[in-house]
Amino acid sequence: MIEVEQRIETAPGTVFAVLADGWSYASWVVGASHIRKVDAGWPAVGTRIHHSIGPWPLQVEDVTVVRELEPSRLLVLEARMWPMGKATVRLELAPTQDGATVVAMSELVDAGPGKLLPGAVQAALLRPRNREALHRLADMAVGRARQP
Repeated sequence: MIEVEQRIETAPGTVFAVLADGWSYASWVVGASHIRKVDAGWPAVGTRIHHSIGPWPLQVEDVTVVRELEPSRLLVLEARMWPMGKATVRLELAPTQDGATVVAMSELVDAGPGKLLPGAVQAALLRPRNREALHRLADMAVGRARQP
């Protein structure tokens, strides 16, 4: 499992509000390029974001499904990108004493050809991507916190 962390200078509820906005998914998830549909009730367990991954014209259409949810604390996603595979992505939000949030993002490729890659190769590919995703999430959450 690959894990990265990011301190975000706003409360967990504000960070979670970005995660709970399914239409913002392609803005912070590196590689997601287009949101086609967000199921009503997102991010309830079992709801999906219908998205495209990759650059045009090589985009792959697939879905991300919520597998576990504890609002403002935990979001577990099953992210699919067939034919490459699927991964379980876990986002844990922890408040700090000074009002910020530490987000831990872990990813485990658990199906498809990507699972066959050695752990070091997966880490080399996923760690920088997930760090960038958390930087984008931080920018969006801090920007949202500044809105009146």
